[in-house]
Amino acid sequence: MSVIEPLVENPDSFSSTGQAVIPDKWWTAYEDEQLNILMDSAFANNMNLTSVWYQLKEAEAIRKTQSTFLLPDIEVGAQTAISRPKPDFAGGENTQLGLSAGYEVDLWGKIRAGLEAEDFRLRASYYDYQTAAMTLSAQIATVWFQLLTTRKQLKLATEQIETNQKIIKLIRVRFGGGQIKGVDILRQHQLLEEAKDQRIIYETNLSIFKNQLAVLTGTSPRNFTAELRDSLPQLPALPATGLPLELVRRRPDIQREHNLLLAADRDMAAAVRNKFPRLSLNLSMQARSNEYSELFSNWAYTLGANLLAPVLYWGRLRAEVNRTEAVKMQQLYRYGQTVLTAFQEVENALIREENQLKRLDVLEKRLTMAEKVNTQLRIEFLNGFTEYLDVLLALDQQQQLQRDWLETRQELYEIRINLYRALAGGFDTGRENDAGTNIPDKTKRL
Repeated sequence: MSVIEPLVENPDSFSSTGQAVIPDKWWTAYEDEQLNILMDSAFANNMNLTSVWYQLKEAEAIRKTQSTFLLPDIEVGAQTAISRPKPDFAGGENTQLGLSAGYEVDLWGKIRAGLEAEDFRLRASYYDYQTAAMTLSAQIATVWFQLLTTRKQLKLATEQIETNQKIIKLIRVRFGGGQIKGVDILRQHQLLEEAKDQRIIYETNLSIFKNQLAVLTGTSPRNFTAELRDSLPQLPALPATGLPLELVRRRPDIQREHNLLLAADRDMAAAVRNKFPRLSLNLSMQARSNEYSELFSNWAYTLGANLLAPVLYWGRLRAEVNRTEAVKMQQLYRYGQTVLTAFQEVENALIREENQLKRLDVLEKRLTMAEKVNTQLRIEFLNGFTEYLDVLLALDQQQQLQRDWLETRQELYEIRINLYRALAGGFDTGRENDAGTNIPDKTKRL
């Protein structure tokens, strides 16, 4: 069967690219052992992913059911009865034993088309599972880095509280000497309370992110434990984006829509062939006797053939063809939209990462300048050349820039996760090689 292409013009390349090769398990590029452990736990225990896995098993069973229509149906029947009084029925016994077989000859390939449709749906279910695993991996990495960033933010808030408390002690001394206004002490207290408020927010977020990781890894929040590292891992080098056509062949969500399109095409083929005549063969054998001992002495055989051709169905068969054609066209445009969305996700991630790095660079410069301004204003204040309000405003700006820098860096890691998710293909979660499951081999027959 030929491959159906989406109604999308593939670009020659993406706007930019890196050089690093994306591993099959893309998160291993961070070289974070705890993150690897979380991923393994999630793939084994996440409830939603397990649910999608059993949807795949359901699709396997449906495909198996469809394949049996290519084989004859064989049935065995037995019946026995005893009549009393015996003179009313010769022998007093009536025993029958029969074997029947029915088989529809697939003259036009209608049954085979239905089987091919279920093959494609099975592959679509597998790619659906791969897509769910990819989504889960992105969620795990995002929450994990948010957790590490929040821990860093909590540490920063504690340091800012200590700094503000020390400054309050220093300016109280100057207030006693008449060198500072009472309102300046109140403003410094206000800055202190703001840092305390931030610490409460970070403590709350820290617990929430831990609970999120617990649920994602299939663990009760009260039983979840994870060893937190001191900082975020180093951001890996920018990955190679490859060609857009490679992306179409690699991404599991695109392959899912492609296989659903092929299934819809086979459904339409089956609907067309349902308008043609059907030929079925029937074979029956029966043994019947009025005495148990003579049951297998005589056998009767019947071999029949039935040819049934639709004549007047009032347009019902044609309507079904039109319906399946409409479903196919829906899926064709859904497939094309998925491809376009994939291109958009890659381009968005590339643009956002490029500009996020610029933002970080600007923030680092602003933070450096804020530290210098704050230091200079403190010196001038101590020498009586400036008001404390200027020192307070500079300190407030510096502390806010410190918080902004951590948030912006966290956003950079989330952007990179989105880029990996947009570029990466499927990967082995460990379930694919379960007993009775051979999905990877099935999906390669495209």
